[in-house]
Amino acid sequence: MDYPNFPKNCRSLLCKYLTPEVFEELKNKKTKYGFTLMQTIKSGVENIDSSIGVYAGDEESYRVFAPLFDPIIKEYHGFDKDKDHISDFDSSRLDISNLDPKGEFILSTRIRVGRNLHCFPLGVNISRRERLIVECMVRDALKSLGGDLEGEYYPLLGMSKEIREKLIKNHFLFKEGDRFLESAGLNRDWPEGRGIYHNEDKTFLVWVNEEDQLRIISMQRGGNIKEVFERLVRAVKELEKRLVFAFDKHLGYITSCPTNLGTAMRASVHIRLPKLSKSMELLKDITEKHHLQIRGIHGEHSESEGGVFDISNRRRLGITEVEAVKDMYEGVRELIEKEKNL
Repeated sequence: MDYPNFPKNCRSLLCKYLTPEVFEELKNKKTKYGFTLMQTIKSGVENIDSSIGVYAGDEESYRVFAPLFDPIIKEYHGFDKDKDHISDFDSSRLDISNLDPKGEFILSTRIRVGRNLHCFPLGVNISRRERLIVECMVRDALKSLGGDLEGEYYPLLGMSKEIREKLIKNHFLFKEGDRFLESAGLNRDWPEGRGIYHNEDKTFLVWVNEEDQLRIISMQRGGNIKEVFERLVRAVKELEKRLVFAFDKHLGYITSCPTNLGTAMRASVHIRLPKLSKSMELLKDITEKHHLQIRGIHGEHSESEGGVFDISNRRRLGITEVEAVKDMYEGVRELIEKEKNL
């Protein structure tokens, strides 16, 4: 096993922190599920344009390969490994109003959290049999949901191409083909063991066995961020009655990608900013000030279309869920004010 030959233009955190010394220290280590350093770094080695470049194969990965993960986590989240992560999933603490009651700017709001089951490998390292067990456990838990959360589970295996493409086009369903996930091993046995659950109004969804074993999503048209958060909180608390999620007192909720650790939350809006779209430097100044990310409306690695952006919180570890939503809220408020004044 040789040290990877990274090109000089590599800017990923993997390239930055996988020194020859760290490589030698970790190259022969394995977790109890047999996960290795080479599996950890495979996606970043094959995709030099990665921003991060590493994936965890199980909860233990973050301890066994800590000399690599710790500095990456510290740089991305600004979080010291000696601190404890505090969770606050109390929607009553979120004192906010609708930023766009007339619907002039915010097209839709979506808040999701990633979750993985305790005592199972993560998606990068999970076996076919284990993935099917996870699907079965999650499916049974979803059947218990009632009220506005009640819905149906649709396995990807056997789903018609027309239905699948329609759900993807409407931003409801995940898809195969991301080269970063492919390199990491997250597309193995596709589409078996994967599926989507949604309620009748499609305001509550759960993706099963995508990058994480559960992506729990609350969404709706418009900018009522608090209503979206409240629905998510109710759903997660109901699922926690039947499923045990992987959680670490330092790292929070355990996820495949270290960028999602902590709250594992991504609170986002699709927002129309035609004037600001002509001044990307100003747009980036505002989003960086409020710890936000800018994406295109088709997800990570996509571009904006028609001046519409996907704006979401960047910080996830070392802050609470309520604080993560407030990051997004305050940033979007300033973006709308700036757009009006241009």
